[in-house]
Amino acid sequence: MSQIVQQMLTCAGGILAGLALAAPLLWRQQRALMRARWAATHDDITGLPNRRLFLTHLRAALADNTPAGVVLLDLNNFKTVNDTLGHEVGNDLLDQVGRRLASLPRPMRIAARLSGDEFALLVTGDREDTAAAANAAWQAIAADSIRVVNGDLHVTASVGYTHTHHPNVSTRQLLTQADSAMYEAKTADGGVREYLPHRTATARSRDRQRH
Repeated sequence: MSQIVQQMLTCAGGILAGLALAAPLLWRQQRALMRARWAATHDDITGLPNRRLFLTHLRAALADNTPAGVVLLDLNNFKTVNDTLGHEVGNDLLDQVGRRLASLPRPMRIAARLSGDEFALLVTGDREDTAAAANAAWQAIAADSIRVVNGDLHVTASVGYTHTHHPNVSTRQLLTQADSAMYEAKTADGGVREYLPHRTATARSRDRQRH
């Protein structure tokens, strides 16, 4: 074998050895990047999309002039669960609620956990589709007890929803409307309420960042 061929083989062997050493590092870096991207758009307790990803999907639907509805809900007396049974049980409850909401059929497009015990649904379809999704969400939570780490809990929710009634509506307007309807439901001890301007326009809406 000529000296040149030997040198070429030695060089090639060095390159292959270097690639073999670098491959695990590159794989770990790629995995870390994927985890970071996932964490930036998903909730760490439920695994659902977070507020950022929910707003991204909602903005996309509005930009495409897709008829869409927003459903907001939070759990009644969730603070009592945390205070009396502990945060582990509270987190387990949130996870189980998230699973039930994520399994709702179309036209529910995406279920998200916004913060605390507040969840949101993006519905594509007409007003009746949004109303059906809101009632299905309430039923999914309240119909059967929820198994948590140390037993079963019977939980209810306050649900508010709205729909793209006119063009050029913003994400802030939709979320504020759904929030007002949800607050109205909560003052009535739960249930489902639609945002109706003549009824809920003056309802107190909690101060949240909706951008």
